[in-house]
Amino acid sequence: MAMNKCDIQILYEYDRWANNRVLMAVSVLRAEQFTRDLGGSFPSVRDTLVHILGGEWIWLTYWTASSHTPEFSADLRARAKALFSPSEFPSVDSVKSKWVEIEAQQTGFVNGLADESLAKAIPFRGTEVMLAHLMQHLVNHSSYHRGQVALMLRQLGAEPAPTDFHVFLEERQRLAAAGT
Repeated sequence: MAMNKCDIQILYEYDRWANNRVLMAVSVLRAEQFTRDLGGSFPSVRDTLVHILGGEWIWLTYWTASSHTPEFSADLRARAKALFSPSEFPSVDSVKSKWVEIEAQQTGFVNGLADESLAKAIPFRGTEVMLAHLMQHLVNHSSYHRGQVALMLRQLGAEPAPTDFHVFLEERQRLAAAGT
């Protein structure tokens, strides 16, 4: 069964919720801890967060593009590399600020989707993939790297925030029941 707009909206509501929980959890880190090389896929908490953020930007830009030529893709990768260099994000606040901007654009895109557009095939790496599947991939990608940040926080003696989908659903249901 294909995902519909409501499914995607919930998935992206979860992604925003989880990203914000992680940003709150890392806000207790000192600057040195935030940028310390811990030997992961991306060296530091900062670098991992910037990778997630850059991924969210690059996919949104790809989905909204009118053309997906190899030249466009190469240019997009170059732009992402320049815009999301970890050195451009010296603090948690600088990451949060850019995240707010990208989340607003992403939310507008998600809310503007029609069910039919989710089934649209988009060229990707020599094949075509449904938009809904690429959108699922993005949330999975972000979840994977949020897990890496959780491990890094433990290495730094800080407490990671639980970001499981079921925790989100439980909290969402409690808030709905409370009328907030």
